[in-house]
Amino acid sequence: MDVCEIRGRLDVITEEALSGDEEQDAAKEVDVNKELCPDSLVTVSDQTKKVGSTFQRFSVDTNDSLHFEPYMTSDEEELPSPTNAEDGHDDVFQEQEPKDEMSKTRSKLQEKVTQMENFAGHLEEIFLTVEENFGRREQHLEQHYNDVLQTLSQRYDERAAGLEEEKKSKLEALYSQLLDCGLNLEATKELIENGQRLYRGHDKRLFLKTVIPTIQRIRDFAQKDIDLTLSTSLGFDTPLTDLSDVKTMMDSINIVPAPSAPVINPQTPNSATRTSLRVCWSLFSDDTVEYYELSYRPLLEDTPAESATGPDVSTVKVMETHRTVGDLLPNAQYEFWVTATNTTGVSPASEKALYMTVPSPPVIKQRECTSCPEAALIRWESGNTNPVDSYTVEISETGAGVGQTGVTESIVAIPTCECQIQLQSGRHYLISVRAVNIGGPSDMSEAFPVSTAGTFFHLLEDTAHPCLSISEDGFTMFYGDEELPLSAMAFDDHTFARCVAVLGDLISVGGRHYWEVEVDEGTEFRVGVAYEDTQRNSYLGANNSSWCMRHILTPSRHKYEFLHSGWSPDIRITMNPVRIGVVLDYDSGTLSFFNVALGQHLHTFRCHFKHYVHPCFALDNPGALTVHVGIEAPDYTAHV
Repeated sequence: MDVCEIRGRLDVITEEALSGDEEQDAAKEVDVNKELCPDSLVTVSDQTKKVGSTFQRFSVDTNDSLHFEPYMTSDEEELPSPTNAEDGHDDVFQEQEPKDEMSKTRSKLQEKVTQMENFAGHLEEIFLTVEENFGRREQHLEQHYNDVLQTLSQRYDERAAGLEEEKKSKLEALYSQLLDCGLNLEATKELIENGQRLYRGHDKRLFLKTVIPTIQRIRDFAQKDIDLTLSTSLGFDTPLTDLSDVKTMMDSINIVPAPSAPVINPQTPNSATRTSLRVCWSLFSDDTVEYYELSYRPLLEDTPAESATGPDVSTVKVMETHRTVGDLLPNAQYEFWVTATNTTGVSPASEKALYMTVPSPPVIKQRECTSCPEAALIRWESGNTNPVDSYTVEISETGAGVGQTGVTESIVAIPTCECQIQLQSGRHYLISVRAVNIGGPSDMSEAFPVSTAGTFFHLLEDTAHPCLSISEDGFTMFYGDEELPLSAMAFDDHTFARCVAVLGDLISVGGRHYWEVEVDEGTEFRVGVAYEDTQRNSYLGANNSSWCMRHILTPSRHKYEFLHSGWSPDIRITMNPVRIGVVLDYDSGTLSFFNVALGQHLHTFRCHFKHYVHPCFALDNPGALTVHVGIEAPDYTAHV
């Protein structure tokens, strides 16, 4: 059975289960129609029995194979009504299973189908791997046979050329000897004819004149040594052909060569989790491979990649060209390499590749986050030792009548650990952050609640005068009775040196902002706003980079000043405000102060801010001051 046939049967199983569910829903509709139309009771009952006879029961036990059994309704069995009402009438339709049980059965079936599909996919991968290996083996065998035939043909050609050369040399020697024999025969024939002619001649003088030279020639020819043996052997030299290399090649046909080094692939995006990595490699040659060995080790910060010493190396045996490695550290770099093995031996190791697990979730720095009716500034720390490519901020809206609606907006590819988000006024949000590297995104950070009902900020402890103490929640400042000597005070470029003051977070969003300040009646204070570069060795309101309301205790009354560049208008306040509302409006260029208890407007600075400002607070005598943030501006503040 091939993979396509397996998947085809799984699709049939799913369709039959879903059709059974649809038939059940159809039967419920029939029952409803029965209640509406009692006259059609008998007809509906007959139709229902026909439908019920086609139902099937099926097993979804994950340890057993799927099988089906026909389910037939008995003629004697009465089908209870869907409402289980005992009204004395014959029941029309009986449900095979309760709806919740049917839903569970279907989910189990779907889970079984998914498992079988995954297993079928795994079998398909193995099938392709086996087919590929056999194809390579067949090509290897064919190549070996072609090499053997080529070698034998070469040996035949060499042997035939040698025989041809030997034949040529023998024929040339015999031909030369044959020519010598012919010459000797002609010389002998000539001497015999001359002797016969002299012997038959009658001229005595001519005989005596020629007989002596003739006899001398005959004597010389008789003394000549004539070689009558063959100059060459009539047989051919047939040495044994050296076919040892052919034998070696024949023997090597059954020997698979050791594979070459695999090529490990670079890490692909989104191929990791916090504790696992999917590693892939390939083999570009026609080698036959029985299995691979994947080795890896973590790379520590103080261990270079080329170092031979370091963490222990882990090795796993793999049959495919990919592997998901688990039990790893989050946001850690790992070094991977792979070797291929067959019956002959092990290949060289591949080049090493670096992979990274996904980062740990970032940690939102709640003390450094600010918000206002139209935006929020979120800051976080990575919490990871290795670099992170970017961050993603996810926003979900919550609140009364809304509930948690899931992620409604995502801001991606944030390069730094802060992000200013535009929001809608008067809403409640949950904001989370994910860290992203090549392996994929991390889990969400712990959600940080943000309300856009009002402006939200904290006191910046690093700007506070050494005599000030800031509460743990970042909203209250304390000035103790004990005076510290100058030698015990630690000053830097950010802390106030002369005025016992502190700044709040920068309000870096335009529009209208509101917060309140609560102080004791006997506390002298300064409340207002200042530029980030306001002079730290000056008092608030005494320079052109700060605006503030000042409270001074005199023996006769409470005196209030509204200072900027050391100047204040002449304003007399009769009711001492214990809780002061502050309204900063960038658009209109105003800074207003209110007595919250009375809803009374105290004073408004009208200026055009060149830069964003910080809320600022100072205590001129021992006491405490508390800031209330995230408050919606009262209606009376809109009429200024």
